[in-house]
Amino acid sequence: MALTGRTALLAALGALPVGIWDAGWTGVLAVNAPLALACACDYALAAPVRRLGLTRSGDTSARLGETADVTLTVTNTTRRPLRAELRDAWPPSSWQPGTETTASRHRLTVPQGERRRLTTRLRPTRRGDRQADRVTIRSYGPLGLVSRQGAHEVPWTVRVLPPFTSRKHLPSKLARLRELDGRTSVLTRGEGTEFDSLREYVPGDDTRSIDWRATARQTTVAVRTWRPERDRHILLVLDTGRTSAGRVGDAPRLDAAMDAALLLAALAARAGDRVDLLAYDRRVRALVQGRTANNLLPSLVDTLATLEPELVETDARGLTATALRTAPRRSLIVLLTSLDPAPVEEGLLPVLPQLTKRHTVLVASVADPHVAEMAKARGDVDAVYEAAAAARSQTERRRTAEQLRRHGVTVVDATPDDLAPALADAYLALKAAGRL
Repeated sequence: MALTGRTALLAALGALPVGIWDAGWTGVLAVNAPLALACACDYALAAPVRRLGLTRSGDTSARLGETADVTLTVTNTTRRPLRAELRDAWPPSSWQPGTETTASRHRLTVPQGERRRLTTRLRPTRRGDRQADRVTIRSYGPLGLVSRQGAHEVPWTVRVLPPFTSRKHLPSKLARLRELDGRTSVLTRGEGTEFDSLREYVPGDDTRSIDWRATARQTTVAVRTWRPERDRHILLVLDTGRTSAGRVGDAPRLDAAMDAALLLAALAARAGDRVDLLAYDRRVRALVQGRTANNLLPSLVDTLATLEPELVETDARGLTATALRTAPRRSLIVLLTSLDPAPVEEGLLPVLPQLTKRHTVLVASVADPHVAEMAKARGDVDAVYEAAAAARSQTERRRTAEQLRRHGVTVVDATPDDLAPALADAYLALKAAGRL
């Protein structure tokens, strides 16, 4: 039982005449006895909380930054009307800061034998599974003097998926892919290494692509079109070690790497290639294999939703061995990791020849845009020192990238906003060159 503010107010008002006319026990009992009796009656008339029926329905997933509506159905199975306040508790990251109180609390009135539906709107601020906590109900009597309070466990889980903000770049990359395939009318023939089809000559076509035998059999000039190789295997490898936990802006590096991996996977699937994903630090954190083009992206998004960086040093030898087992045939291995000198020189470079011997390797890394801003800063002594430190950091990254290129590795180093389209462009360039 819990007393309300109304009860406290009545008790305070009753104390005034007691203090003026009769300050003894008689006056106290004269005022508080009726109030206590009213509280007892009010408590008896309040609907019992434990006997209420609660069920959930609604959204089970939402992208980060979007809303999810979870409906809570309250059924009054008691013999008294329910007048209540309800708190639907979720983890703090289920709402924007400062909006939890308004979003999680509801007032409701449910007559005997009826039900009411309440909608709690979540707006998560982090990826992963958000599980509902207890539903706390405070049931009031008709006078509003006291309340019954209890909690119910009503399980529900909302999976918060990666936002995939880079999907806005997909139409332009698909248009470029169609140009490579030769299916778009452009002034250059389709690039690639596999013969696709014959079409009528268009002014501007390379005369070296004219098929003279086909031209002799028809009245128009025919040219050969080419397309990039299809049905190639691509393995996306996410480094989930400590370097992926570093924050760039408002999010960890791992989130930017995930976004780039999703765009590349969507593009490669549309290009007819097979895509697998491996997340690794000292053990396999996630593995997606053998998905068809239709269910590849949903599987990747669902798997990446709960993936978090681990504060451990990545085992480069274990990562290489696992990647080789996952990709037994020649593949394009896209390694999304850090270009920090120490992890690359001590971990990746010694084992890199094992990958480049059998596979085409592409390394993509998230660069911090704040470092570029620091390098341009001037004005006072502190700014100059910061600029010098930023310039040294950039030089070390370029030196590390050059070491990787000497081993035949394609390197993409870009800021979080530019990494996804830059990685997609690198993939298209490799495909056009026939290097997959």
